[in-house]
Amino acid sequence: MPVETISKSITLGLILFVLAGFILYPMGAMVVESITIDGSISFDNYGAFFDLRSPSNLEALWNSVWVSVVSVLICGLIGTGLAILFSEFDLPLGRFLSKIAILPIALPPLVGVLSFFFLAGESGIVSRVVVDVLGLAEGSFGLEGFTGVIAVHSYVFYVYFYLFASAGLSRLDSSLIEAAESLGSSRLRTLWKVILPQLRPALVGASLLTFMMSMASFTAPLIFAADKRFVVLQIFNAKLNGDFDVAATHSVVLSVLAIGFLFLLRSSSHAWRSRGMAKGVARPRRVSPLPGGMKVRWAVSLVLTVFLLLPILTLLLISFVKEGSWTWQVLPQEFTFSNYVALATQPSVFEPIRNSLVMSVLATGMSLFFGFGVAYAAARGRLRWGGGILEVVALLPAAIPGTVLAINFILAFNSPTMFTGWRVLVGTFWILPLAYFVRFIPLVVRSSIAGLEQLDPSLDEAARNLGAEWIRRLRKVLFPVLLPSIISGGLLTFIACMGEFVTSIMLYTVFNRPIAVEIFSQLRMFNFGSAAAYGVVLLVLIVIVVEITERLLGGRRLQIVNF
Repeated sequence: MPVETISKSITLGLILFVLAGFILYPMGAMVVESITIDGSISFDNYGAFFDLRSPSNLEALWNSVWVSVVSVLICGLIGTGLAILFSEFDLPLGRFLSKIAILPIALPPLVGVLSFFFLAGESGIVSRVVVDVLGLAEGSFGLEGFTGVIAVHSYVFYVYFYLFASAGLSRLDSSLIEAAESLGSSRLRTLWKVILPQLRPALVGASLLTFMMSMASFTAPLIFAADKRFVVLQIFNAKLNGDFDVAATHSVVLSVLAIGFLFLLRSSSHAWRSRGMAKGVARPRRVSPLPGGMKVRWAVSLVLTVFLLLPILTLLLISFVKEGSWTWQVLPQEFTFSNYVALATQPSVFEPIRNSLVMSVLATGMSLFFGFGVAYAAARGRLRWGGGILEVVALLPAAIPGTVLAINFILAFNSPTMFTGWRVLVGTFWILPLAYFVRFIPLVVRSSIAGLEQLDPSLDEAARNLGAEWIRRLRKVLFPVLLPSIISGGLLTFIACMGEFVTSIMLYTVFNRPIAVEIFSQLRMFNFGSAAAYGVVLLVLIVIVVEITERLLGGRRLQIVNF
């Protein structure tokens, strides 16, 4: 048997081992746990979940769904509106605004929630100003419940619509635009009748992705939902109470719903790519002044600047607050550098940052090697129908919320298995890096496949015909061309790992306490200054990594992976 065939077979075997052991096996363990009661097969847990006489679980499911739908609508208005505004009109600070509009992509969910908590929570700065000015009762105004969750979702997730719509606008068929305008169509009518229909595949993709992210959102409901029920919180509470069969049942229901939306998202992405092959050329960006005069333009720019930056600036302000000095006051009264000094000088304070860096680097490294291997096997491995199955299995974690993945790992690896070398993984340092790797492997897989789809197969064929073995072809032909796509996927993975909270809080141990869990711990102890300082350091680290990566990529903007 040729050496190339043997090496490919070994590589494929390792890929199948990892996919089976850390994606399919944990999901199977979750399903088995959900239908096992006292050692017997039973569907009573599902009967209890859908029992109309005790509708708490259905209420949680309904709350999760309708909040996600409202989040999609609001994010669509904000993100698409910003994309059209920056694409079509000349604004003061326009370039600056278009850059900071993508800031939420580098904002860990917990940091975004923390920013809104300090800004507009029940005891936030804006809330206290409103109470003070209007003479309301203390604590009677502020984001909480469904309103708080939707507000956070709107700020964090609108970026999906913004990036998808911006990419769609750059591909618009100019001939249709020119034809509409030559027939006397107004700008508003052209937008409604011509531009938005061409953006439909991109908007559908952004809607499905936003819905999936909203359904999986854990931090916003945890901080703002108060007594409101959400499926992700039901799973977390069941885990805390030791009711793993109940947690598994909720996880299965949420997984089925999320996986269904993943397949819808993939269908819409194929339609979007097909639409991009339509006749016509990309329309040159035609910028015109915003109607209303210079004062209106500056007013719009300043409002957008406040909207985009105020949560981050609030977080920065609170990070300098002296602990215990901000209680009933509208604004903090005492400021200090001690929160940052402690991070720089006290090893125990810096340890969560070090843990997150180490685990994120490990998970990202594993994702880069394994993700590219899966992508190559799926796209160029000549596996016929098997390549599609590999890709689908590798992308499944993209649909699985962090709470569900954590339950899967607890159920699968709380006893020795062949996949872990007959060791118990739960309670060890390695469970978190492995969970990060599994949860975010779709980012590298999808970005690598996207790069392979754009690569001319004749390059690989030419190298093959010249006698180059497959490893040499990978190193000399594919890697140099695909490096930007691989690096982009790795960067997204690193960002996600650094800010990961929901999986972390359910799986961390004393040996690997990450920065996100430490932020939440400080918040619960009312150490607002320390919590904010951790959040600022986390955000700065991510921004630095993004900037370095974009320079390595020649200034290319970080893109959302299209599943």
